[in-house]
Amino acid sequence: MALNDLREFIQAARALGDVKEIHGANWDLEIGALVEIFALRENHPLLLFDQIPGYPASYRVAGNLINHPRRSALAVGMDPNISRRELVRHWKDLMANPRPIPPRTVKDGPLLENVRDEKSLNMNVFPTPRWHELDGGRYIGTACCVITAEPDNSWVNLGIYRVQVHDENTLGLHVSPGHHARIIREKYWEQGKACPVAVTFGQDPALWLAAGISVPYGVSEYEYAGGLRQSPVDVIRGPITGLPIPASAEIAVEGEVPPPSEASRVEGPFGEWPGYYAHGAKAEPVIRVKALYFRSDPILAGAPPLKPPISTFGAPIGAAAIWNYLEKADVPDIRGVWCHVGGSAPGGGAPFTVVSLKQRYHGHAQQAGIAALGCRAGNYHGRFIIVVDEDIDPADLGEVIWAISTRCDPKSAISIVDGCWSTLLDPVLPPAQREAGELVSSRAILNACRPFAWKDRFPPVNALSPELRKKIEEKWKSVLR
Repeated sequence: MALNDLREFIQAARALGDVKEIHGANWDLEIGALVEIFALRENHPLLLFDQIPGYPASYRVAGNLINHPRRSALAVGMDPNISRRELVRHWKDLMANPRPIPPRTVKDGPLLENVRDEKSLNMNVFPTPRWHELDGGRYIGTACCVITAEPDNSWVNLGIYRVQVHDENTLGLHVSPGHHARIIREKYWEQGKACPVAVTFGQDPALWLAAGISVPYGVSEYEYAGGLRQSPVDVIRGPITGLPIPASAEIAVEGEVPPPSEASRVEGPFGEWPGYYAHGAKAEPVIRVKALYFRSDPILAGAPPLKPPISTFGAPIGAAAIWNYLEKADVPDIRGVWCHVGGSAPGGGAPFTVVSLKQRYHGHAQQAGIAALGCRAGNYHGRFIIVVDEDIDPADLGEVIWAISTRCDPKSAISIVDGCWSTLLDPVLPPAQREAGELVSSRAILNACRPFAWKDRFPPVNALSPELRKKIEEKWKSVLR
């Protein structure tokens, strides 16, 4: 069943006993600290902050939205109790056959309960957190959707990019090189125009997930989200930009991004998903806000990047995308994929990717590693691609490390590839290379499979066979509860 907005999602999570309300936390570091502390717990709940000092009691902040697999499954109608291995398989199938449904334009929606024009708007009215101790300001855009369109309106793009509050009507917007919104806004700048933009700061989590999936250029995230939800997303046409804006969003703005030569502000630093402040503070483009819309008693959605292994998304979308690509590349018998350390970051990014397969021929494992490196989700800010046998659960880091330690010969089973796509957020980029804009780095492919030439003579594993385990678990299920 489709969840139409953030409030319905919170209510569905509440029905599962998966929401914790916290009253009185301060916007300055306290909310961010509590989000991080809870996120480190294995079964952490969604957090809903209310009665934030200095703001109306009904102005709330929601955190830890879908960074647990249980809630990422809930957002798209899957069983919240699904295992991680089955979760990535379901996401693979879902992303391989999205069955896009176009958005539905409506004339009104809850978003328009409060409307402020350029003369009356104030972006400081919301309890926007300063999430991390070294952040250079308050970031309203962490769980946001930035909406842009091609200059000829042939395609509307939604992406997740960080948005800082500068003042009452100015926001900072950082978009890394290679991302779709950056390409679109540069097209406007080449024509000497400001780029029209709309941003939502709290929306249906399925739409936010779609904005974080690395879909091909020219594919509508609105249509993709409709496929995930199995129903169209209701949108209103922004009177300032003409862009489609989710009608049930909590908070939204319309405005423009002028060329940097016309307007820019120092943005950052901001603690990012690789776990560092690698980008620092730099002059970045701004959003000149022309209109503000928000629901009564608004809920600001927050998803601050946290030090790995905490993920922004509990949904294994990066792993699912890589798995689908491997199948398109005709790599047979893939048994699972998982991305550790930021592998569910917005727009891809999988520094530690694990592919599990059943070896069928000489070079099969190397083929899988090279193919995984070739797709956007596996290449962008990657670092290591590990290929393991089918008996290894790729989501279990302990099993993966055991496979590397016992089946990977460092001299013969490690391949290095240079000149791969990186990002300003990459902490190992040398300063001179970063300043020159040379955003490339190397990748390592580790073959942690049994050597194919003599895999049948490889020493057997000292562990229960799946058959005996199943038999014992069935017989002793009363004891094992």
